[in-house]
Amino acid sequence: MGGLLAERLTSFYKNRWLVFVVTMWLQSWAGIGYLFGSISPVIKRSLNYNQRQLAGLGVAKDLGDCVGFVTGVLCEILPSWGALLVGSSLNFVGYGWVWLIVTGRAPALPLWAMCVLIFVGTNGETYFNTVALVSSIQNFPKSRGPVVGILKGFAGLSGAILTQIYAMIHSPDHASLIFMVAVGPTLVGIGLMFIIRPVKGHKQIRPSDDASFTFVYSVCLLLAAYLMGVMLVQDLVTLNHTTVMIFTVVLFVILLVPIFVPISTTFFSEQKASEEEALLPQPETLERGNSEVILSEVEDEKPEDVDSLPSSERKKRIAQLQSKLVQAAAVGAVRIKRRRGPRRGEDFTLAQALIKADFWLLFLSLLLGSGSGLTIIDNLGQISQSLQYENTHIFVSMISIWNFLGRVGGGYISEIVVRDYAFPRPVALAGFQLVMACGHVFIAMGWPGAMYVSTLLVGLGYGAHWSIVPAAVSELFGLRNFGALYNFFTLANPAGTLVFSSLIASRIYDYEAEQQARQGYQYQNLGSLLSSVVNAAEPPKCEGSICFFLTCVLMAGLCIMAAVLSMILVRRTKTVYASLYGKSTTRNIG
Repeated sequence: MGGLLAERLTSFYKNRWLVFVVTMWLQSWAGIGYLFGSISPVIKRSLNYNQRQLAGLGVAKDLGDCVGFVTGVLCEILPSWGALLVGSSLNFVGYGWVWLIVTGRAPALPLWAMCVLIFVGTNGETYFNTVALVSSIQNFPKSRGPVVGILKGFAGLSGAILTQIYAMIHSPDHASLIFMVAVGPTLVGIGLMFIIRPVKGHKQIRPSDDASFTFVYSVCLLLAAYLMGVMLVQDLVTLNHTTVMIFTVVLFVILLVPIFVPISTTFFSEQKASEEEALLPQPETLERGNSEVILSEVEDEKPEDVDSLPSSERKKRIAQLQSKLVQAAAVGAVRIKRRRGPRRGEDFTLAQALIKADFWLLFLSLLLGSGSGLTIIDNLGQISQSLQYENTHIFVSMISIWNFLGRVGGGYISEIVVRDYAFPRPVALAGFQLVMACGHVFIAMGWPGAMYVSTLLVGLGYGAHWSIVPAAVSELFGLRNFGALYNFFTLANPAGTLVFSSLIASRIYDYEAEQQARQGYQYQNLGSLLSSVVNAAEPPKCEGSICFFLTCVLMAGLCIMAAVLSMILVRRTKTVYASLYGKSTTRNIG
């Protein structure tokens, strides 16, 4: 009995579902950057910063959240626990030092030093994200869409989760939120660092995997609905501390529910031999002696219909063609060339990927699509004010929920595309980009209730980018250097914010506001003229759909361009996905 229990406990520790659920918990604390809007007023008040100085800290936060070159390199060298330890340390040192300064326990530092601390603290998040994605994709190589979507969704919800936890603490000292940001993710990362790792999950395929994913999806929908309801209630009604505590306890219960998946698969199911799926696509090779000779002529000589055949038949046909080419080469009829560098679907280094057209097509598609969505998210408050909506906070809360559902749904839908139809994953990306374009049009038109529809469409579309693109990167460029490749793609966010939000949207808004101010000045009476003189230091405000009309039309056009790029990538990568997800591959999700 004791031996059986020990065996089951060992199996539980090595269960890929345990790693996945624990990674979901880590991601629930990993969205440190989403809380900057809540802690920035505390920093501003304590250090007497102006808005421009605070904006500098915001830039440092964005850079720390997205610049992950060092992260990618270290995650390839260090074990998973080592990378999580580095990330936890950076988070603790960066935000811990900020808390000491804000509370007067450490001397104040110049602005540039504060920017460094914010950068260091937020950069710890990139280690959490990279380890989570790399471990989970390696454990679920044929379910990359759902796995990435769920993990990125929990990262997007972490701001709402941490805010709810802070509301339960009910501390009158607002600086304690910075303390929670410094200590909470650090403790979670260190506490879980020996569990989150690759466990040869590709050898743990079970018939119950479909049901397990369905259960996790149900929990995700329940969590999104619950947080939406809690945010609405707290926004509309003043609640006492006991009620807030009950809400938070229920939130913890929902987060703990997925642990029943690894428990049930380990302790309450028969321990049958698991099926195995290929971790990576195998290149078509032919062994000669002790070396592998790769026949690049196969790609030129094989018939077009070979890639649509079942995997076993396709390999048989290619082997026959290879044999003929070897015989022809022996008599000098053809020349066999050694292939230089990996092909699509094999392991690329970042340097090798940077010279590939597929890499830049996917990156530019992400830049245009996610950049246009982030422009709307960053300016959501001003957009809703210009359209005369009184409660702007509700749209911020709503788009965070739609963002979460977009990440989860994008992974799910793209997985149906690749598994049921063996069609390239970027086709789902193109579909969501067209959905985003419709959302931009709704804002541009300024129709009644348009904000509710547009936040839904933009939130779903933007969120889907961050579940579909990482999965596609791992499929097209391999898993061995996925950390470095993924962190390069995250540069699309700050690049999109800089170009589309700072250089385009803000300038168009300021221009329209100045135009309205000039027109209003011509018709002012004496009282309003004196009022405008008194408020001359305030920046002019713009009202009406004209404020963001041109911006949203441009963003819709960028989304359409992104969809075109995605479809070009679809055309170029059909053979890769036919190889990965052909009709003979296993149908289990997992």
